[in-house]
Amino acid sequence: MRMTIVRLVLLAAIASISVVAQVRSRAPSPAPVVVELFTSEGCSSCPPADQLLDRLTAAAADDGAKVVALGEHVDYWDRLGWRDRFSSAAFTSRQELYARRFNLDSAYTPQMVVDGHAEFVGSDSAAARRAIAKAATVSHGTMIVAARFSDVARPFQGRAPGGPERPAPPPSVSVSVSVENLPPIARGDRADILVAVTEDALRSDVKSGENRGRTLTHAAVVRRLTTIGEATGPAASAETTIAVQPDWQREHLNIVAFVQQRRDRGIVAAASVPLIGRP
Repeated sequence: MRMTIVRLVLLAAIASISVVAQVRSRAPSPAPVVVELFTSEGCSSCPPADQLLDRLTAAAADDGAKVVALGEHVDYWDRLGWRDRFSSAAFTSRQELYARRFNLDSAYTPQMVVDGHAEFVGSDSAAARRAIAKAATVSHGTMIVAARFSDVARPFQGRAPGGPERPAPPPSVSVSVSVENLPPIARGDRADILVAVTEDALRSDVKSGENRGRTLTHAAVVRRLTTIGEATGPAASAETTIAVQPDWQREHLNIVAFVQQRRDRGIVAAASVPLIGRP
């Protein structure tokens, strides 16, 4: 009987060790790595880069990284034959900040930037995978993002005095961001919390310019990018509300949040979530 009890104790201990070993052997969560593509529908070199961004976004976590994609369409191509409907001067300004950060003579397309630390021609798949794998080894903060439609737009009741019935307000998205365990910010630098609305499954039939006659597809197109707060320590939080525009396809929208140093341009935390509670 005593020998049986000893054996049972040993078996229980072995089972306990086995369970602990199994828990410890689980792979760590993939590190979120922000991949920005500066592109334009007016640029004939850009479609391969757009396709690469789509592949990077759709791929399963590779090399310990989860790609958080931002397709930013610049506006300096708009005067050269085709106006890109997704372009914005704000993205051109953002790219110019990177040009100064990387000591480039000028901005160019297609350009890919990984976590604010590496830049290269946006269609270079090998360079992208190397930069993503390297960025995944760098310490990042832990970020949680919650996003949902705050309500469904309803028409206002009644009419303005002497005027027509008031139009319905657009639906809005409530976004809350929290981050902790941020790595130290460089001395003399500051870090902003940014939120982007991205849209997948977009396509355009280009009628003029370098891509005339082509149908272009895009993923992770940035529809809105705004700074909503500042991270002044190892933990921070912020909230915002974003109005949903009529031409946004709600079933393809995502919210991306990240923390970026102002001067160094390094991104130290990021996360993305699909919108839920779509009206």
